[in-house]
Amino acid sequence: MTLQSAKNTDKIPEPTLRRLPWYLSCAKLMGEKGEKFVSSTQISRQINIDASQIAKDLSYVDITGRTRVGYEIERLVQVLEDFLGFTNLHRAYLFGVGSLGGALLGDSGLAHFGLKIVGAFDIKPELLGTSINGIPIYHTDEFEARMRTERVNIGVLTVPISIAQEITDKMVAGGIKAVWNFTPFRIRVPEHIVVQNTSLYAHLAVMFNRLNEMNT
Repeated sequence: MTLQSAKNTDKIPEPTLRRLPWYLSCAKLMGEKGEKFVSSTQISRQINIDASQIAKDLSYVDITGRTRVGYEIERLVQVLEDFLGFTNLHRAYLFGVGSLGGALLGDSGLAHFGLKIVGAFDIKPELLGTSINGIPIYHTDEFEARMRTERVNIGVLTVPISIAQEITDKMVAGGIKAVWNFTPFRIRVPEHIVVQNTSLYAHLAVMFNRLNEMNT
């Protein structure tokens, strides 16, 4: 059986999309160790997901491996990165340069996963005209003008919850097509806008709850 790859046109389930980067990281790690092939069983041992689930998830990217050998790691990495959109550079604006926003601006690793933050917006006078990691910080009022000159379709939201909806509305009106929301506020957007909620506080709540259950 030879290795093949092609994008499956069926809509991929979100849980599968969330797991694919884990398989990619696992394959990259094994490749760095000099391995040439990896099986779903080997990936299963590394990340504690059933091998049959891994095989099912990988069927969405229509990639198969050699019998009793597994997937060719170099090709698997290429296919997953392409399927997940990590090989295309998506330009983004960040709104809210607080502690979290500043940390994201300083994270050069985002570019390796296809996201390049090209500008940030805030209203704090001490931040305006400065930059973090080479990324300039503008006044929020400059957003619309910047959108007319730069091709940006993603907004990263790290503002206080009190203005989360207001800034979201401003982003959508200015032409942003997808919002990566780091606030614990569930923003409202038109149906054609993509939203990915990543609330650190929600994840903390789950972790604390499970920890308490273990201690009772």
